[in-house]
Amino acid sequence: MSGILLTVLGVVAFAIGLLFSIGFHELGHFYWARRFGMRVPQFMVGFGPTIFSRHRGETEYGIKAIPLGGYIRIVGMIPPAEEGESKRATRMRSFIAEVRGQALNDVRPGDEGRVFYAKPWWQRVIVMFAGPFHNLVLAVVFFTITLTVVGTTVLSTQISTVPACVLPAGAETAGQDDACSVPITPEGRTCEAGESGCTLPQRSPAAEAGLRPGDTIVAIDGAPVDPTAYDSWTTVQDTIRSSPGVPLDLTLERDGERREVTVTPIPNTVLVEPGSAETTTAGYLGVSPVDTLARQDVSALPGYFGMIVSNSVQRLIEIPQRVPQLFRAAFLGEERDKNGPIGVVGVGRISGEAFALPASQLSGMEKLSFFLSMLASVNLVLFLFNLLPIYPLDGGHVAGALYEKARSTVARLRGRPDPGPFDIARLMPVAYLVAGVFLALSALLFIADIVNPITLG
Repeated sequence: MSGILLTVLGVVAFAIGLLFSIGFHELGHFYWARRFGMRVPQFMVGFGPTIFSRHRGETEYGIKAIPLGGYIRIVGMIPPAEEGESKRATRMRSFIAEVRGQALNDVRPGDEGRVFYAKPWWQRVIVMFAGPFHNLVLAVVFFTITLTVVGTTVLSTQISTVPACVLPAGAETAGQDDACSVPITPEGRTCEAGESGCTLPQRSPAAEAGLRPGDTIVAIDGAPVDPTAYDSWTTVQDTIRSSPGVPLDLTLERDGERREVTVTPIPNTVLVEPGSAETTTAGYLGVSPVDTLARQDVSALPGYFGMIVSNSVQRLIEIPQRVPQLFRAAFLGEERDKNGPIGVVGVGRISGEAFALPASQLSGMEKLSFFLSMLASVNLVLFLFNLLPIYPLDGGHVAGALYEKARSTVARLRGRPDPGPFDIARLMPVAYLVAGVFLALSALLFIADIVNPITLG
């Protein structure tokens, strides 16, 4: 198949996977809403013009043109005005009254016991939590299949390269075949032998200890490591970096035989994190790993999933501080931050790129692993994002129901009457503000993904 056709196939596959994930999310809301007797007149995947729809029973099922979300319409999401509510006309009260009126227009005679606001708080929590929970289920299923059946790309403990010497950052001889035999200054400039501070580059600790490409580290300082476990190279790397000037005992496997080697990482000044000006001292050995596709035992799933969740939460927290760089990348031509946020268009593009890579770069199983991992990550982000306690997200509805229960409990303990349903209509101005922010961010991501995309390269 041609590269263009494979690219299109990858984009279409991602679009179908995204639509399925959105539909499964809405199915969570729909199932429990119907289970608790709520009336649901619409179940839609996508936004914008309706491409296809069909009525079954009292619900219209359909697909819309823009696959960037979905919704189900539950009757009575907003309760009537509370007794004693001020009638004094203000622009904000008029706006809230208009929104409330539009929502209550859906309520037909006989719906009194089927409206959302009339249901117990715990039923409303289940209905709103079920959508994100379905995304979590998909994320776990996709990650489990990837990890234990297809395999995931890991940095193994097999050594890929062993540099003969250590060069300063930005050394003039970097990339030269004879770099280790050319005298340089401590700053990396070439010089004449015999000049003050002019010496041959220091041999790397790994080369000094006799390590070779193809060697596999099976234990470090007496602690066994699984060569193809998803976190083994991280374990080796962290041990090396935390041991500058400290001898380490390595157990290597070479040509089917095991041998013991003692190496001493040299101190190296590195950035605390990419983009930071802060530095720290870390050990340097001079080895790089071979990446390979490997299946993991199911017992590795909790740790692996926990790592993914932690990274995803961190990325979500970092979004506000990365928006200025995203703006500069979209409109000022600045290089795109590869660790920054990426939109649906960008993810679809990457899916197409992965499908189009030749088998010599990415095998069929590696493409499948990449695709499933990508869908799993999308579903995990949908789970985490939708549970933010901000209206109109699902988490905002959950927070509103929990607040209503807490308010009712406090009133009961004080001997006061139940205040009734929490009037979520009062949060509509916040909802419109939040929706505006999300739309602006989505538009910015769309532009950046088109004019300055993140690519596999």
